[in-house]
Amino acid sequence: MNKQYDVVILGSGPAGYMAATYVARARLSVAVFQGYQAGGQLMLSTEIENFPGFDTGILGPELMERLEAQAERFGAELIPQDAIAVDFRSRTFVVQTDTDEYHARTVIIATGASARWLGLPNEQRLLGRGVSVCATCDGFFFREKDVVVVGGGDTAMEEALFLTRYARQVTIVHRRSTFRASPILVEKARQHPGIRFIVESEVIDVLGDDVVEGIYIRNMQTGTVSQLPVQGVFLAIGHHPNTDLFRGVLQLDEEGYILPVERTMTSIAGVFAAGDVADPYYRQAITAAADGARAAMDVRRWLEQQQIEKRDPVPETVGSVIEVTRMP
Repeated sequence: MNKQYDVVILGSGPAGYMAATYVARARLSVAVFQGYQAGGQLMLSTEIENFPGFDTGILGPELMERLEAQAERFGAELIPQDAIAVDFRSRTFVVQTDTDEYHARTVIIATGASARWLGLPNEQRLLGRGVSVCATCDGFFFREKDVVVVGGGDTAMEEALFLTRYARQVTIVHRRSTFRASPILVEKARQHPGIRFIVESEVIDVLGDDVVEGIYIRNMQTGTVSQLPVQGVFLAIGHHPNTDLFRGVLQLDEEGYILPVERTMTSIAGVFAAGDVADPYYRQAITAAADGARAAMDVRRWLEQQQIEKRDPVPETVGSVIEVTRMP
């Protein structure tokens, strides 16, 4: 099956679904490749209290269901498959799945980013029940509780400092005695009365049946294992963008995030990026959704510009330059 669309969207998180809603409302044909695990990182979230319009909060999976239904209501075609290959070399882009090939005039990449995990026996089982990868998202739920932040980079220091707004005690656990974080952030964390450090130690498991009750820590020098009672474990060891499919195809930064060259357009004209796949800083559902809207608007304007140039080709001249005015 070779189907052609005005827009193909890769990814089904807030960026992908919001882009699909805007594109479909503009009466462009759009297909959303949801992947075999649709919904993105919010499918791992419990209650979300900082997304606009839900004054009493909403569960992550429920929010994604609503965004999906909204995109589908306006006419977006939802395809529950993963893209396994792309070809952006010709003017009509090609996206391949396990079973089919799809053609598109434009592509919006909204494949997101994935949190790095420690690989502990119980971290996935207790995810959303005390284990978190986002202090900004979940910190509010740990008021007057003891929490641990695992990591030694800027993210770990920033998350620990943020959590002091809510938690009774924040403990930073790091494998080394030195930190990758900037010295000013380390010093700020060291001077905060609500933060303490356990260095040259690693977390080897999370304790608890239904919720987090503590962690096991192993000293890297002595091998001694101890138990620390806490109610929250925040993993701050980074994220990796889901861009393996685009290495060698698009311009990426050293960490693998897509680098837009003009607004949301990537290094290939007609290919756009939205959400966490191009955002190593904010990583919030609301900023991803906003990026999706921006990318969709950029796509519409770009397609309109292509139509104008197709209708009014630049005349061939000798010895002179014809200036073509671009749409803003």
